[in-house]
Amino acid sequence: MDFDDKIDLGMSRRDILKGSMAVAGAVAASTMPFSKAFAAGYPDHNLKSYIPTREGGGADRLHRAITGVWKNHLGAAFEPSFFPGAAGRVGYEKYMGLAKDDMYELLFGNMGPEVLNWVVKKPTFDLNTFQYFAQVDSDPGIIFVSRRSKFKTIDDLIAEGKKRTLNVGVSRLAHPATLGALALGRHTGAKFNPIPLSGGKNTRAGVATGEMDCGALPSGGIVNRKKGFKVLLMFSHKNPLPGRSENAPTMNDHFKTSMPSLIAGSRAFGVKKSAIAKHPERFAKIEKTLKEVFKDPAFKKAYAKTKSPWEFVGYRDAAQAAEYTKNIAKIGAEFKDLLTGKKT
Repeated sequence: MDFDDKIDLGMSRRDILKGSMAVAGAVAASTMPFSKAFAAGYPDHNLKSYIPTREGGGADRLHRAITGVWKNHLGAAFEPSFFPGAAGRVGYEKYMGLAKDDMYELLFGNMGPEVLNWVVKKPTFDLNTFQYFAQVDSDPGIIFVSRRSKFKTIDDLIAEGKKRTLNVGVSRLAHPATLGALALGRHTGAKFNPIPLSGGKNTRAGVATGEMDCGALPSGGIVNRKKGFKVLLMFSHKNPLPGRSENAPTMNDHFKTSMPSLIAGSRAFGVKKSAIAKHPERFAKIEKTLKEVFKDPAFKKAYAKTKSPWEFVGYRDAAQAAEYTKNIAKIGAEFKDLLTGKKT
């Protein structure tokens, strides 16, 4: 498989331009009476969201915050269905196999770890038939330690990693934060052994007890627990939370690397491309009303209940989502053997 062409989930520049033209055409057509009447009838019942993880986690909380406000702009509520399993694979394959292409059924996933699934193993569906159309947050991956750890800086950790192999707790092997740890080891010569602990909660517990030397996760769940954990390094071009992370350095600044930002929390809405092709006017309404959510003061209040930093929030369109998936797939391909647990 050519990762540049395929693992961006079908979003080549030509596809993006075609999609933009379709939406533009739909907007132009909406000036006609018939099109206005047709678009005005959508939606006439609730929409369904497929979420490829368990209920009660970060994706669930963010989805509820967004859709709780979105329904006021769209005119319909969202009914979430959760499909945990195989690091997101189950949810995507359920969506692609069961969802109708009528723009009443969307997928809400975490692009980074879920796209890396396709690097590790091809899905059962054609990647070119699915499209992310709106990324809604960006939470960088980090290296962190327990407050009781002897490692006070990233340099302390690297020095120890050159002496012995360090166990790194991760939520899953195929994850942007895991990639960051592996890339850090490759660049510095430190030896890291990623150990998947099935989710952020278990990963934090492994680091807190000292079973793990350090951990690699999205930053949001760590900066909110400053009493127990310390951020040592961020895998992003810029630290978005200098005050809340004790001004933790970024990998590119500290080690003079040029890695793309490894955004570990990158939740996004996706849809079957056939739904866009069949109902461009409905898709245009979905995009327009979702953008309005991010300008609505009610969303900031709803998001505050998730306890995640507001700095992570931001609407990014289909082209930006495609760029992210392309970058994460490229570095994932470099570490494919390690992401599958097969060291060569």
